[in-house]
Amino acid sequence: MKTPAVFVVVAALVLGACANNGQQLGAKQTAGGLFGAVGGAVAGSQVGGGKGKLAAVAIGTLLGAFVGSEIGKSLDNADKAAMAQTTQQTLETQPVGTTSTWRNPDSGHSGTVTPTSTYQTPSGQHCREYSQTVNIGGKIEEAYGTACRQPDGTWQIKN
Repeated sequence: MKTPAVFVVVAALVLGACANNGQQLGAKQTAGGLFGAVGGAVAGSQVGGGKGKLAAVAIGTLLGAFVGSEIGKSLDNADKAAMAQTTQQTLETQPVGTTSTWRNPDSGHSGTVTPTSTYQTPSGQHCREYSQTVNIGGKIEEAYGTACRQPDGTWQIKN
């Protein structure tokens, strides 16, 4: 499934580094649902116009919340740490088109990160578009988005 809603959920889990070691399953699921809802609303706002746009936002919000909730409850802290480390390293060092992989041997979850383009904003900030996959129990979700390098050298989600 290629949707900005999935991207927002995955990217927030990857680059946000918001999970604590003692985080409960419900909190992961809730956070994923919230990030997914926001992403779904953003995606829905890009469709149609007038009343059709309002319906698309509502549907996008609900779909994003569901997908985000499912991913959030499935990824544990070790999954998120492996995904975050691989994503940061890939965005910083890998050329466009080079795919990096991560895998948590304990959970069996895995994924990929592939930079798809690199550019500099008018203000001089370096940004990269990328695609990403997450494999949870044989079900692969695909996401895409943009991250920009911060002054401290980390990459932050922009959409």
